[in-house]
Amino acid sequence: MSSREAIKHTGATFTPKGLAEFLAKQILQHIGMNGENKIKILDPACGEGELLIAIGDILSRINQEFSLTGYDSNEKYLSVAKIRSKIFGAHNTEFVLSDFLESVDIFEKQLTFDFNDCKKLSAVNGFADVIIANPPYVRTQVLGAEKSQRLAKKFNLKGRVDLYYPFLIAMTESLKEGGILGVITSNRYLSTKGGESIRKYLGENYDIIEIIDLGDTKLFDAAVLPAIFIGRKSKNNKGTCSNPVFLKVYEELNGYKGELKTAANIFEILDTDASGYFKIGTKKYKKTKGILKYDAAQGSPWELLSIEETKWASAINRNTTCVIGDLFKVRVGIKTTADTVFIGDHWSKLGEDIPEKELLKDLLSQENIEPWGTSDRVKLQVLYTHIIENGKKKVINIDDYPKAKKYLLSYEAQLRARKYVIDAGREWFEIWVPQNPKLWSNPKLVFPDISLTPRFCFDTAGKVVNGNCYWIVAENKDDVEKLLMIQGVANSKLMTRYHDLVFNNKLYSGRRRYFSQYVERYPLPDINSNTAKEIIQIVQKLNKTTDKKSILQFEENLEILVAKAFGVPPVFNLD
Repeated sequence: MSSREAIKHTGATFTPKGLAEFLAKQILQHIGMNGENKIKILDPACGEGELLIAIGDILSRINQEFSLTGYDSNEKYLSVAKIRSKIFGAHNTEFVLSDFLESVDIFEKQLTFDFNDCKKLSAVNGFADVIIANPPYVRTQVLGAEKSQRLAKKFNLKGRVDLYYPFLIAMTESLKEGGILGVITSNRYLSTKGGESIRKYLGENYDIIEIIDLGDTKLFDAAVLPAIFIGRKSKNNKGTCSNPVFLKVYEELNGYKGELKTAANIFEILDTDASGYFKIGTKKYKKTKGILKYDAAQGSPWELLSIEETKWASAINRNTTCVIGDLFKVRVGIKTTADTVFIGDHWSKLGEDIPEKELLKDLLSQENIEPWGTSDRVKLQVLYTHIIENGKKKVINIDDYPKAKKYLLSYEAQLRARKYVIDAGREWFEIWVPQNPKLWSNPKLVFPDISLTPRFCFDTAGKVVNGNCYWIVAENKDDVEKLLMIQGVANSKLMTRYHDLVFNNKLYSGRRRYFSQYVERYPLPDINSNTAKEIIQIVQKLNKTTDKKSILQFEENLEILVAKAFGVPPVFNLD
């Protein structure tokens, strides 16, 4: 198994030494130490022991008594950790070759916790004063059915979750009241809808001390955007901890031209009190520091905004009449689950064997969408297997389309291998998620799921939307102007900045996720205002012109109008 495959299946992403030392130092700022009382430290997935070594090294230097306990299911990793820990001499060290989630005695009792309802854990006072951890990042479906079901039953988990979810529950049970948890996880839970339950859980079980979003800093070899959570286990926390701090550091890719502070590495940036822009070699980074805002009871996305950013976003919210989700449903595109069969630009090469024209539909996809139109570089079509008959969606009768039938039969084995299609009582040759065929001909906004910049494209040509995109459809005539206003707002730099700040969801290299859960929360001004009408007029011009100079001028005018609609200064640069 390659290292990449091993990471995917086991979640083994070893903590870099610098990050381990930084986390250990941050944790120990919140532990009462007098040199005599022994501090019991646990790492439930210790690997080669980097985190335990880092915290033990600091405690040794200040002559503080401590013990280290590490669990891991990999004997090779654990043997390395044992050897490394010998430097601590008389301090107690224990390393257990076992899966922490399955072997610790405390879990033999029946847990009363329902993770999805985020009820309080049953009162268990664990043994550890400190838990320092970098648990595996693995979706439960990757673990295999048997282990996933076993974990789901033990921890009362439902749905598709990451392996670090049960680790958080297990670690909390093993931590004393008042103990400190310092854990490195993916940053996804901070703002996604799927992270709501984990936010509620952490907010209800901990006084949150600090959140550090390390974003696209590439501290791990794996494609993980990490975040650090530091909290104190609290028996009756109501999410009201005073002034929990957040830090976030992301690579700056928006062309910032101002002053840069020089740093040797990411940890030097984190250690300084200053926010702002930094450079490490040839790379630029932006650091933001502020007070974390969260609601433990609701589990809403955690707000990581500085004072100035909060003022700016609040001004926009005050001038918001509604959000996109109040007006429209944001839909995902089709899911064929066999794209190489159904989608391509190869159809003309089939000559006389090309499927019937009425089944080949032009396709809008990640590859051919632009903000104000489509690109001719990639002309994709999809063999679309559904029609509307008597107002209802139905799969085609394949015998009515002999050329399509011949083509699909040539891929029959591949298509029948989609067992879930057959098990659902569907035809073997169907597109798995065809969406609603009668809506394709309506005007619609289409935008890619992942993009460096916003690309909200207005389509009136009846094209089908691919599954790597989302779409918003006008179901009546009055909706068209609303879509045009949304297009203008969504394609603006102002809304891009709002998206970055409020949803905090950048990927590597500045790419953004345009999940439906974010776009549905985009603020909109009063559509009946004169400014909104001017926005619509500018957007109509942008959708018609191909002249680059005219587009730039229209876009500048658009920024001014969108800013005016929300009562804030225009955003011409995303610095």
